Amino acid sequence: MNRTQREAAVRQIMERGAPQVPADLYGDVVRRGSRMLRRRTAARRIMWLLLFAASVAFVVWALTARPWVEPPSTTTPPMGGW
Repeated sequence: MNRTQREAAVRQIMERGAPQVPADLYGDVVRRGSRMLRRRTAARRIMWLLLFAASVAFVVWALTARPWVEPPSTTTPPMGGW
């Protein structure tokens, strides 16, 4: 393809104009898009709720189990009464 043929092809494509879209397609697209937004919003809210519940459960566990405290030694009895 030489330069003049390419230019003619480009002119032909540009003169065609925008493609025609079916009239009922817009309603379907809006409906599908709003459904996707609702699902994403619901999923995001559920994820935040799960994160909050997990953090509350961790805090409650940490306050009751106190994993940072060293357990008492059970290998030797306490010294007393000397």
